[in-house]
Amino acid sequence: MKLIELTEYLVKNVVRDPEMVSVKQFEDEENVINIQVLVSEDDMGRVVGRRGATANSIRTLVQAASYLDENKRIKINIDSF
Repeated sequence: MKLIELTEYLVKNVVRDPEMVSVKQFEDEENVINIQVLVSEDDMGRVVGRRGATANSIRTLVQAASYLDENKRIKINIDSF
């Protein structure tokens, strides 16, 4: 499973309105992949979780998947619109 698809799958299963989720991938540096996650403002609390626990869990899972395939660092930015 590709990283962008994994991230989108994880986020869509947390939010109430999965149609409002947008996930995009950008490669800035040589070994860094930036993933931007946009969710509705109402779902922002669900994605971040208490003290960022849900967001950290998503980051950990995607980073582990990256090390299995590409061995690149992942940065996930979560924002609302």
